[in-house]
Amino acid sequence: LFSLTAAFAVRLSGTKYGCGIGGCGACTVMISTYEPTSKKIMHYPANSCLLPICSLHSSAVTTVEGVGSTKTRVHPIQERLAKCHGSQCGFCTPGMVMSMYALLRNHPEPSMEQITAALDGNLCRCTGYRPIIDTYKSFTGETACCQLRGTGQCCLDKEDVCSSSDKGNQMHSGLCNPEEFQPVDPTQEFIFPPELMRMAQEQQKRTLVFRGERTTWISPTNLRELLELKAMYPKAPLIVGNTSVGLEMKRDGVHHPVFIHPTRIPDLHVVSNTNNGLVIGAACSLAQLRDILMKVVPELPEEKTKIFRALLQQLKTLAGEQIRSLASLGGHIVSRGSTWDLNPVLAVGNSVLSLASKDGTRQIPLNDQFLAGYENADLKPKEIIVSVFIPYSKKDDFVSAFRQAERRRNAVSVVNSGMRVLFKPNTDIIMDMNILYGGTGPITVSARKSCQRLIGRQWNEQMLDEACKLVLGEISLSPSAPGGKVEYRRTLLVSFLFKFYLEVLYGLNKMVSGFPLHLHKLTSFSWKAKFPDLSKKNLSALGAFHSEVPQGMQTYQDVDPVQPPQDPVGRPIMHQSGVKHATGEAVYCNDIRAVDEELFLAVVTSSRAHAKIVTIDVSEALKVPGVVDVVTAEDVPGKNGTDDEQAYAKDEVICVGQIVCAVVAESAVQAKQGVEKMKIEYEDLEPILTIEVISQLSFFCLDAIKHNSYFGKEKKIEQGNIEEGFKSADEIIEGEIHIGGQEHFYLETNSVLVVPRGEDNEMDVHVSTQDAARVQEFVALALDVQSSKIMCHTKRVGGAFGGKITKPAIFAVVAAVAANKTGRPIRFTLERDEDMLITGGRHPFFGKYKVGFTNDGRITAADIEPYINAGCTLDDSEMVIEYVVLKTDNAYKIPNLRIRGRACKTNLPSNTAFRGFGFPQSGLFTESWITTVATQTGLPQEKIREINMYKEVNLTPFKEELDATNLVKCWKECMEKSEYYSRKTAVEEFNKQNYWKKKGIAIIPMKFSVGFNATQYHQAAALVHIYTDGSVLVTHGGIELGQGIHTKMLQIASRELKVPLSYVHFCETSTITVPNAIVTAGSIGSDVNGKAVQNACQILRKRLEPIINKNPEGKWEDWITEAYDQSVSLSATGYFRGYMVNMNWDTGEGQAFPYFVFGAACSEVEIDCLTGDHKNIRTDIVMDACFSINPAVDIGQIEGAFVQGVGLYTMEEIKFSPEGEQYTLGPDTYKIPAVCDIPEQFRVYLLPNSRNPIAIYSAKGIGEAGLFLGCSVFFAIWDAVAAVRKERGLTGTFTLNSPLTIERIRMACADNFTEMVMVF
Repeated sequence: LFSLTAAFAVRLSGTKYGCGIGGCGACTVMISTYEPTSKKIMHYPANSCLLPICSLHSSAVTTVEGVGSTKTRVHPIQERLAKCHGSQCGFCTPGMVMSMYALLRNHPEPSMEQITAALDGNLCRCTGYRPIIDTYKSFTGETACCQLRGTGQCCLDKEDVCSSSDKGNQMHSGLCNPEEFQPVDPTQEFIFPPELMRMAQEQQKRTLVFRGERTTWISPTNLRELLELKAMYPKAPLIVGNTSVGLEMKRDGVHHPVFIHPTRIPDLHVVSNTNNGLVIGAACSLAQLRDILMKVVPELPEEKTKIFRALLQQLKTLAGEQIRSLASLGGHIVSRGSTWDLNPVLAVGNSVLSLASKDGTRQIPLNDQFLAGYENADLKPKEIIVSVFIPYSKKDDFVSAFRQAERRRNAVSVVNSGMRVLFKPNTDIIMDMNILYGGTGPITVSARKSCQRLIGRQWNEQMLDEACKLVLGEISLSPSAPGGKVEYRRTLLVSFLFKFYLEVLYGLNKMVSGFPLHLHKLTSFSWKAKFPDLSKKNLSALGAFHSEVPQGMQTYQDVDPVQPPQDPVGRPIMHQSGVKHATGEAVYCNDIRAVDEELFLAVVTSSRAHAKIVTIDVSEALKVPGVVDVVTAEDVPGKNGTDDEQAYAKDEVICVGQIVCAVVAESAVQAKQGVEKMKIEYEDLEPILTIEVISQLSFFCLDAIKHNSYFGKEKKIEQGNIEEGFKSADEIIEGEIHIGGQEHFYLETNSVLVVPRGEDNEMDVHVSTQDAARVQEFVALALDVQSSKIMCHTKRVGGAFGGKITKPAIFAVVAAVAANKTGRPIRFTLERDEDMLITGGRHPFFGKYKVGFTNDGRITAADIEPYINAGCTLDDSEMVIEYVVLKTDNAYKIPNLRIRGRACKTNLPSNTAFRGFGFPQSGLFTESWITTVATQTGLPQEKIREINMYKEVNLTPFKEELDATNLVKCWKECMEKSEYYSRKTAVEEFNKQNYWKKKGIAIIPMKFSVGFNATQYHQAAALVHIYTDGSVLVTHGGIELGQGIHTKMLQIASRELKVPLSYVHFCETSTITVPNAIVTAGSIGSDVNGKAVQNACQILRKRLEPIINKNPEGKWEDWITEAYDQSVSLSATGYFRGYMVNMNWDTGEGQAFPYFVFGAACSEVEIDCLTGDHKNIRTDIVMDACFSINPAVDIGQIEGAFVQGVGLYTMEEIKFSPEGEQYTLGPDTYKIPAVCDIPEQFRVYLLPNSRNPIAIYSAKGIGEAGLFLGCSVFFAIWDAVAAVRKERGLTGTFTLNSPLTIERIRMACADNFTEMVMVF
C-alpha cells in the first residue's frame, strides 16, 4: 500500500530513489488533483518515496518523463537546465525538474523567492547549485544581471572588473546563451485527464476501501463517517501526507492494520475568517497554510497579524516544498514533535483545537499541556482534530518565533521557540506572558513558572536578567541529553529570550513614535520614548538573516579566433548526457530493466564494533515467504574479499555495519523481511574508536595513539634543520586541531546487478563504481574463475567523490557469490542509511603542531604530527596518510620542516578515498596554524601568507621541483578580483557598528598536487571504431561520475579526427572493450584517458591520410567508404603509458606528482553571534586550470567542489555512539549544503595564458582542487569570531575545530549568556 517509487511497476525510471525518507528530493513527482466542489485543479510537488499509492486514487501523477523527452519534445525546463550545465552526475536532476515544473504550473512567471523556496527540498552534491539557480532564473521574467550591490549596475559593466591579466586576452563571461532557449508555452502542457475529473465527481460520496495482505486503507467522504471509523478503529492513524507515519513505518517497523485517509472530507479543509481570528481545517497542508497567511496578512491591520507573521517566519524555513505540500496542519500538531516549529507559536498564540468524535464535539486549548500529552488536555482515542482556530493578536500583544537549525532551510530545529507577552494597555507592565521551547527534550516545554514570576514586572534589563536566570533554572537539559549540544541548546534558550526582549522593546518604542520603519532596515533611532531605548549596541541583534538570490559570474579565456568553428575543444560544450539527465532517460545501474528470474539481495550487518561471531541462525529467515536463501562466508568458493577486508565477515566482526551475511528473495521487501528475522549471537571484544581520547566526550573509549594501533609504518619527510630553525625563531607556538570526517553522500547509493550467463562460469556485473577493473578482479577471485569470464559494465555513476573506488568491489562480490549459489541474477542496491553505515567516508583528522617564527611573521621551523582515523581496514588509508604528509606544506616554503604521519586503526567503518584525498584535512590544519601565527604576531593573516608563500622556482619538502609563478598570479588576481582590501576595510567598519552580528573575510592560497605518486596509476587505454557510415564510437577506461569525462573525450575525438561532435558517440565503460583500466580518481581521468583517445584517433587519422590527400575536397563519409574498400582498419587502440612519478619513503624524496594546480579563494561571511548562524556573502575563486578543454565542465567542477568543501568545513558532522554506532545515517541527521548555503555572489575566474606542457592540450585536472578552497569560508568565520572575541576583551590565540558548526561558532562568541549557562 505504500511508496509510489516501490509500488508503481510502470517502467519509468526517471524518478530516482535517493533516501527513502523525503529528504533529498530525487524522487519528486507532481501530483494533480481535481476538487469537485470548487472545480479547481491543484498541482503540487511530492516525494514519491513517502506517497501511499492508495492516496493517489483519482489523482494524476506526472513524472519527469511526462514533462518531456527526446522522443517527443524536450520541455524548456529540461532544455535550459542542460544548456546551462545544471547537471553533472544527473541523479538529482529529474527531481530538480519536477520541483520547477510544479511551480511553473501554478505560477507561470514565478519570483526568485518562489523558485528558491521550490528548491528547498532538493539536494545536489555535484553542481554547487549555481547553474541550477541560473537556469531557473530565466523563467522569472526578471533581469538576469547581477545588479551589483543593488546599484542596478552589472558587474560586467564595471571598469575595474578587468584585471591586469585580462588585458590583451580574449576573456569570456557566461557559459550559455539565453537567446537559444525555446520559449515557454503553457498551452502545450498536459491537461488534467477528463476521466479523472469524472471519477472525482462520481466518487465524491463513495467510500474507498483498499485491502492488502496486512493492511486496510479506508477513505471516507464525510465527517460523520470518519468519526464512526475512528470509533471502530481508535488506534488507526489518520493519514494525510504520510510524512510522519510513513517515517515511523520505514524506520521503526511500525505496523498499522488500518489506515484512515480523511483528505476528501470538506470539513477538514475549511478556511474561514471570523471576527476573532482564522479557522483552518486540520487537513490543510503547510503550503496551503503559508499561502493563506500570505494572502491574509497584507489585508488586515498589522496589530492583528503578529501570530500569523510569526507562523509565516517558521513556514518559510520548515522542511522542503515537497513536505510542505504533503504535511497537514493537524498532523503537524498532533504528532507533537519537540522540534516541530509551528507548535510553540500556535500555543503561545492561544490557538484552539476543535475536536470531534462520535460522542460529540468540544474545543481544547493548544497549549503546553496538550503538547506535553497530559491526559486531561489531550485528544481521546476516538477523537480527531477538525480545525484549528488561530486568534488575531491584540495591540498590546507581541509575538515572536525563533528557530536555529544545522541548515537554514529544510532542517529540523536544534531549538525552536514561540514567545508572547501581553502588556497592560499603554504601559510596559507585563500582564501575561508565555514562552515555549522545542528541541530541549522529547516534548515541547513551557517556561510557565518563569512567566508567572514575571507578571507585573516592567519590560527592562532587570526583568531580562531575571527572566534568563528563571528560564535556565526551569528548563533543564541533562548532560547526556539525546542529540548532545547541551550547552549550546541552553545558550539558545537565553539568546532567543534576549532577541525577544529587543524585538518587543523595538515594538513598544515604535508604538509610541509611530515610526514606520521595517525592522530589517532599521539603522538608527531619533526619538525619545517612555520605554527604555534600544541601544545602538543591541540594534544588530534584531532580525534574522535575509539571503539574497545567488548571483554567479564565470570568466574564462575564449578559444583562439582562428580555431575552426567545428573544433569543440576549449568551448563550453553541454554535458554529453545533459538532456537525458533532465528528461530522466539517463540510465543508472538500478534503472536497468528487470532480468528474468532475478532475485533481490539485502545484507545483514554487524551491530557490534568488535566481537566474535558465536552463531548465525538462518532458520527463521528462511521461513519468510519469498526468501530463497541466506548467503554467508561459507558460500564463497574462492577468496572472500582481500586479506585486509572480508566481503562476508567470518569468525569476527570489526565494526558496526560490517556485512555478515545476505538474504536473497523474490522481492526487495521480502529480502528485508528476511534480514529482520536473522539471529546472530556475538561475544563482545573491546573496541578502539578514536585517534586520541577527547576530553569533551561524555563517555570513555579506547584511543589508537595510546594503544599504538596503526596501519603500516610512520610516513615521514624532513627538510632543513628543525632544531636550528626553532633556535632562530623569536617565538614558538604549539597546538592541535581536530577535523571531522565527511560522508560522500552521492545521490545514487551503491548498486550492483549480477547476471550469470549460464555457460563457462561467465558473469555480467553491472555496477556503480569508479574502478571496474577492481570489481572484475575481486569477483573473479571470489568465484575462483579467470578474470576474462567476468564482464563489468558501467554506463554512468550518480556521484562518487572517491566513495565508489574500493567498496563497490566488495558489494559486487557479495552479490556475485549469491548469484553463483542460486544460479540466478542478483540485484543489490543499498538503502541510504545502509550506504552511510557501511561505506565509511573522509578520514577524521587530528594534528599536532609546533611552529617557530620571527616577529615579522616568517616561519622558521615547523614540526608536524598528523593522524587520520582509518577505521577497521586499510582500504586507501596508507595512500591518504602519504598524501597528508606530502601536501601539508600547501602553498608555503618552510625552510625547516618535519612531518610524521600515521594512519590509526580503529573499530569504525573503514574510511576511504574522498575528493582531495587527505589534502582538505592537511591544508586546513596548516592554514589554522598560519592563522594562529598571524594572531600571535598581530600581523594581518594575508601578510603572513604572502611572506611565507612559494615564489618562482622552488623545491618541495620532498625535493620535487615547483614553479610557483602561477601560484603568485592566482593570489594577486584573487586579491584584485575580490577587491580584498577595500572589502576588508568595509568589514572592519561593519564590525565597529554591529555588536551582535559580525562579518569576516579571508583569502586562502592553494597548491594542489594532481594524480598519484606511482606511474602505473596514470596509464590509460582507449578503443575507437569508425563505422562505414562515418560515425565514430569511442570507448576508454574512464568512468563518468558527473565530472564530464565522456564529454571531454568526445571533444578530443572530434578535434583529432576533424569530424563534427555529432558524429562521435560513447556507449559505456566496460572491461570487455578496455581491460585493466586504472581507477577514475585523482583528478587525472580526463588527462590520461584523453591522451589514450588522442593516440587512437591520431593512429586512425594517419591511416586515412593517404586517402584524404588523394581526395582533399571529399567528405568524411567518402574517405571512410574508400578506406573500407581498401581494407584499411577503421579501429584502433590508443594507449598512454602514464606520467613518470616516483616517491621513495626511505629517503623522503621523489617526483611524487605529475604537476600542480594553483588557486586562491576569497570569501566573506556574516555571523549571528547569538545563534551561531552564518551566511556566505561572496566568494571569488581564481584557478589555474591552464587551457580548459571544456570551461563549463571545469568551472562546474570548481563550484561543486567548493560547495562540498563548505559542507566539510562548516556543517557536515558525523556522530557516533559510545558503542561505535553511527547516528547520522540520512539527510535528516546529516546535512549537506543546500541552495540556501551557497554564496550570494559566486565568481569563478580561470587564469588566462597558462600552460601545462605535459598534459593533453596543455590542460590541468581540477576535479578535486576546488574543495579545499571551501576553507576560505571557514577562515572568514574565524575572522568574524576573532572580531567578536576582541570586542569582548578575549585577546590571544584560540582554536576552532572543523566542522565549524552553528554550535562551535556560537560557543566561541563568548558573552554574558554563555557565562550564564555555565553558572545555572
